[in-house]
Amino acid sequence: MHIDHHPLTSEFPEHREAIHNLKLADAHFCRLAGEFESIDKAVTRAENGDEHLGDLALEVLKKQRLAIKDQLWSMLQKGVTA
Repeated sequence: MHIDHHPLTSEFPEHREAIHNLKLADAHFCRLAGEFESIDKAVTRAENGDEHLGDLALEVLKKQRLAIKDQLWSMLQKGVTA
């Protein structure tokens, strides 16, 4: 089964414009968004069998991705309501 990469704009499609604006205006948001993308691509490669990761390493990456996604969501909420 092939698993697709989920860019940040796919995770939060209703906030596409806010994501773009925050990437331009907020260096911290931009760095986190880049980390999210990088980790998500690594998880996708591992889940598709393109790259071998042990179960523990994959689980760590998934938890990191989720923690970053939560931070980005929080920043998006603040940015949207500001």
